[in-house]
Amino acid sequence: MSAPDRELLTALYHAAVDAVSPARCLPPRLPAPPRGRTVVVGAGKAAAAMAQAVEAHWRGPLSGLVVTRYGHGAPTRSIEVVEAAHPVPDAAGRKAAARILETVRGLGREDLVLCLVSGGGSALLAAPADGLTLEDKQAVNKALLRSGANIAEMNCVRKHLSAIKGGRLAAACAPARVVTLAISDVPGDDPSVIASGPTVPDPTTFADALAVLAKYGIAAPRPVIEHLRAAREESPKPGDPRLAGGEVVILATAQDALRAAAEVARAAGVAPLILGDSIEGEARDVAAVHAGIARQVARYGGQPGSPAAPPCVLISGGETTVTVRGDGRGGRNAEFLLALAVALDGHPGIAAIAADTDGIDGSEDNAGALLAADSLARAAALGIAAKARLAANDGYGFFAALGDLVTTGPTRTNVNDFRAILVRTRG
Repeated sequence: MSAPDRELLTALYHAAVDAVSPARCLPPRLPAPPRGRTVVVGAGKAAAAMAQAVEAHWRGPLSGLVVTRYGHGAPTRSIEVVEAAHPVPDAAGRKAAARILETVRGLGREDLVLCLVSGGGSALLAAPADGLTLEDKQAVNKALLRSGANIAEMNCVRKHLSAIKGGRLAAACAPARVVTLAISDVPGDDPSVIASGPTVPDPTTFADALAVLAKYGIAAPRPVIEHLRAAREESPKPGDPRLAGGEVVILATAQDALRAAAEVARAAGVAPLILGDSIEGEARDVAAVHAGIARQVARYGGQPGSPAAPPCVLISGGETTVTVRGDGRGGRNAEFLLALAVALDGHPGIAAIAADTDGIDGSEDNAGALLAADSLARAAALGIAAKARLAANDGYGFFAALGDLVTTGPTRTNVNDFRAILVRTRG
């Protein structure tokens, strides 16, 4: 890949991330201080940076607790930051969730709860429902992550195994006013799906959760199945008086990130085309569709009916999934990019980046990777077969061997996947 193409693609990614940073998007959306206390709680990969932004701009005393992923913490003064495991919950997350519930109990009508939520909050708020253990939740989470279920389906199950998600946190806050400040990592930006909606009504049911497990053939532990079948203490539904008066403010979305990247591309003389901010599906299937669009642009760009003309960049976001069948080191963005490489088959004049805006692709240490027209040829020279690596779900290993991983460390924000395919020339 040429240096200018590498620089442009990485600049697009960084512009996308910067546009949705808590320091930029949170301060203008803070509510007015209440007459009573202000308690801050929250969870997610952006939670610590969000707490920092609240402290920097809040007028009046604050207290509270937020939980974020290991390595995603940030220094704060009044709001305690706890780190826990993601995407599979651990004991630290369970203890933090219990402390958050205790923190909000006993508040009055003149008190305010600021709830800071972002992607990752669902795994980090690990409060098992009565009769379930942390080990039960861990087993179900692991199975869901390998199943290919989308985020709404996974969070439907998580909400019905939890004592805090699916509106239950807001119910515990009553009668205090609850304002939720959210950075969305879910397609469609549905507040009931972001971090499993701890402060908003839940439209899903125990029966829906059972249907998800059945759809993906997940053999959950017996206590989980018994809990879901018993269907006791359903999550708060729309119209629940305990959640009346709650407010949700969406601070940042995938579309905000894509727009910022598009502006950088336009300034560089490259026409941006946003394909969508909520693209879901198997990463390799999504890659095949993106490859088809890129080929169309490269072949017919500028002709009537063509979506764009080179030089252009195809930008998209959302959350793909990976059904894990191999034993490689993956990450859905690396999987997408490796599948894109196979589909493009060394097509000249096309380069790409795919990376997670939180800086972590799945459970690996990279945000994503870069793809060049010669990536397959360079891999072949090293004895690496792209199709075999894709079958093994080893996108990480493929791009690590080429030196083309994108490594940023935690960004402390999260609007999910970012993809950009640069088409320089016809061919």
